[in-house]
Amino acid sequence: MVDEMVEHARADHPDEACGVVAGPAGSDRPERLVRMLNAERSPTFYRFDSAEQLRLYRELDARDEEVVVVYHSHTATEAYPSRTDVSYAGEPQAHYVLVSTRDPDSAEIRSYRIVDGTVTEEPLDIIPAAEGVAT
Repeated sequence: MVDEMVEHARADHPDEACGVVAGPAGSDRPERLVRMLNAERSPTFYRFDSAEQLRLYRELDARDEEVVVVYHSHTATEAYPSRTDVSYAGEPQAHYVLVSTRDPDSAEIRSYRIVDGTVTEEPLDIIPAAEGVAT
């Protein structure tokens, strides 16, 4: 899924890409990547399309899933949450993964927890996808 996040970020560059990785509720296990539309179509800001987000959350409820990862790209800066990213972080259980596409030859990928305005970087452990996991 990390490769798919990077691919999505490169495809949407120079605009920021965004999406989520869903998994079984309460498991903290990423199983299904969902690319979202950046409704802002901006190189410096992202916002999920509200209708698409509503459909996603209804689908998550129906499947007994939750957001495990919220990801987006930064196109010209490091993979670190901006003040805007922190202010809009509304999933305290989620990992926030940022992909920087500022270097055309490599991608910087970092993960954070953002809770009550506090940003804490965490190790990004990349593990092989389990059999049957949608990537």
